[in-house]
Amino acid sequence: MPTSRDKRRVTVVPGGPLLVEGPVEMVLEDGTVVESDRFVVAVCACRRSKRYPFCDTSHRTRRR
Repeated sequence: MPTSRDKRRVTVVPGGPLLVEGPVEMVLEDGTVVESDRFVVAVCACRRSKRYPFCDTSHRTRRR
C-alpha cells in the first residue's frame, strides 16, 4: 500500500509539460523504461519533444 512518502506531486502546466516531483521511473508504450533522478522532471505532454518523454520546450514553437 502506498504511503504519503510514495506519493509524487504532478503539476499540469497549461500548454506545456507535466511537472513531476522526482525521482521518477517511466514505462513507455513500447516497454522501454526511462529514469530521472532530478528533483523535478518535465514530462512532454505534446509529443513534439526530441527528447521524449522529457520536455525540451518544443511546445513553445507551436502556432495557434
